[in-house]
Amino acid sequence: MAKGKIGVLIVDDSALVRQLLADMISQDPDLELAGMARNGVEAIKLAQELEPDVVTMDIHMPEMDGLSALEYIMKKSPRPVVMLSALVKQGAVPTLKALELGAVDFIAKPSQFPTSVSEIREDVILKIKAAAGSRAKEVWERMAKASTQKKARLKKDNPAGGRLVVFGASAGGPRALAEIFPLLPEDLPAPVIIVQHMPGPFSGSFAERLNAKSKISVGLAVKTQELVDGHALVVPGDFDMVLEQSESGSMVARLLPTVARRGASPVIDVTMESAAQLFGEKAIGVLLTGMGSDGAMGLGMIKDAGGETIAQNEETSLVFGMPKAAIERRLANEILPLGKIAERVVFLV
Repeated sequence: MAKGKIGVLIVDDSALVRQLLADMISQDPDLELAGMARNGVEAIKLAQELEPDVVTMDIHMPEMDGLSALEYIMKKSPRPVVMLSALVKQGAVPTLKALELGAVDFIAKPSQFPTSVSEIREDVILKIKAAAGSRAKEVWERMAKASTQKKARLKKDNPAGGRLVVFGASAGGPRALAEIFPLLPEDLPAPVIIVQHMPGPFSGSFAERLNAKSKISVGLAVKTQELVDGHALVVPGDFDMVLEQSESGSMVARLLPTVARRGASPVIDVTMESAAQLFGEKAIGVLLTGMGSDGAMGLGMIKDAGGETIAQNEETSLVFGMPKAAIERRLANEILPLGKIAERVVFLV
C-alpha cells in the first residue's frame, strides 16, 4: 500500500457491490484499495495477510457471515471495521450486534442499492476515513482486559435537585452507552435523554437492547411524553427532541422532524440547547465518542447556563471527533474516561 494512503479491504459476496465500492475508493486521493473478499473466510485470511487500515464488510454472506468474521478479526488482529447493512428494521439487530463486537460504524444501504449508490458515496468515504483515524484497536483491547465494574451508587445525603441528563453520541456510541448504562442505579433521581446518531429503523432495536442491559428503564421516545426520573428516552432517528414545560408544570419531551443534513440525526445540539434553556444549572450534558462536532455547541449552552458538562477523553473514545470539538473550545467542565462517566453522573444527580 502506498505511503500516506488509507488501505481498504472490501468484503462483500456481490461482485457488483465490490466493484462499486472499489470505484469510490479509487476516486478519492486519500484512499487505496488493499484487496477484495467474497465472504468471511476470505476476509479473515486477507485481513491478516494484507493488514489493511480499514475493512468494509457486509453482514450477510455465505460460508461465514460478517458478524462471525468481525468477531474473529477483532480477537486475532483488531482493526477498524465498517459494516454494510440494509436500512430496514430486520437489519437493526445484527448491525447493533456488530457495533458491540467492535465495528466502528456502519453504512446503511439505500433501498435500491446498488442502483442508487450515489446516495451513499459521501457517507462511505467519510466513514472509512473516520474509521481509519479511530482508536479501534486500543479501545477493543481495553474492553477485552477490563474487569467487571461496580454499579455506581447514589449518595443518599445528596438530595436530587430536579436534574436532567443528556447523552450525545455518534460513531462508537452504542458500545459506549452499553458500558455506561448498566452502571446507573434503577433509582436514579433524574430523567435521561439519549441522542445517538442512528437511522430511524434502527432506533427501536437500539432502545430495546440498551434496556435489556440497564437497571433504569430505557424506551424509544414518542411524539410527546412527560419526563420521568429513572427513565431514559432514546430520540429516534429522523427526529429531533425539544423539551418544554406543560401547562400543568410538568417537563415534557416533544419530537420534531430533524433539521439534520444526511445521516447525522437526531441532532445533539438541538436537545442540549433545549435542556439548557429549560433546566439551566440543573442540566447535565455528556458528549461521547463520534465524528464531527455535533454536541459541542449544545454542551457550551449547558455550561453557559450553569449546568455540568462532561466530555469523553481521547484514550477511550473510538472516534475522538465530537468530544475533541468541545474540549478544544473549553466547553467541557470535565474530561473523563468512559469507565468513570457513570459514577460522575450519579454523583452529580
